[in-house]
Amino acid sequence: MKKSRVPLYAATVAATASAVVVLSSPAFAHVSVQPEGEAAKGGYATIGFKVPNERDDASTTKLEVTFPGGQPLASVLPQPVPGWKAEVTKGKLDKPLKIHGNEITEAVTKVTWTADGKGIEPGFFQRFPVSVGQLPEKGDELVFKAVQTYSNKEVVRWIEVPGAGGEEPQFPAPVLALSEAEDDHHGSGDDDKAEDKATATATADSKDAEAKDDKADGHDGHESSSAAGSDDSDTTARVLGVTGIVVGLLGAAFGVFASRRKNSTG
Repeated sequence: MKKSRVPLYAATVAATASAVVVLSSPAFAHVSVQPEGEAAKGGYATIGFKVPNERDDASTTKLEVTFPGGQPLASVLPQPVPGWKAEVTKGKLDKPLKIHGNEITEAVTKVTWTADGKGIEPGFFQRFPVSVGQLPEKGDELVFKAVQTYSNKEVVRWIEVPGAGGEEPQFPAPVLALSEAEDDHHGSGDDDKAEDKATATATADSKDAEAKDDKADGHDGHESSSAAGSDDSDTTARVLGVTGIVVGLLGAAFGVFASRRKNSTG
């Protein structure tokens, strides 16, 4: 009786598929970097390193990210991550950088995150945000090399640079794509436009306020002039009235005096 080869064939296919999944898994769950918004050339940005745990029996307890030496970044500020300690390593530059008129002689070469507790457990991932700048004005990308360490002492090096053909290597390094700057201010165009709009609005409001003040002043001046004219008229009338009374009193006194004199003479 001839034995069936179906079980053997099925086992071979299953083993092959498992091998393909194992060999391909790093490409699907590797350390990557993405900006929060855009990373414009010549500007500043916040970028995040995404670290998935690709092991079922160990946690990620350490991440080392090496910054590109050929395109140094003078400002690198890690955001605090609960349960992790960040250490920034700097090195001297072969050629000093000039940023905002200041000469920079050293730059960050590496940032290391070490877990204080359990780290990234199986089935989870963690983001590590970093504020960076000033980004280079030339070039379309920045390549970071990352080393991921597990609790079982296993080390995975994500350091392979993608080739010109675009095919992703087995252990690709995180690559940050740089966008074009919007204007000469390297991504600050929106802020400048907002500032110009605010200035124009403030100027218009100021002119309106001045116009209202002028109108109010003119109205008050007219009323003040009328009131002043009315006060002058009242004063004149009062003076004339008092003068008339005085003259009348003097006339009466003179009449009395003349009458008495006549009587005394007669």
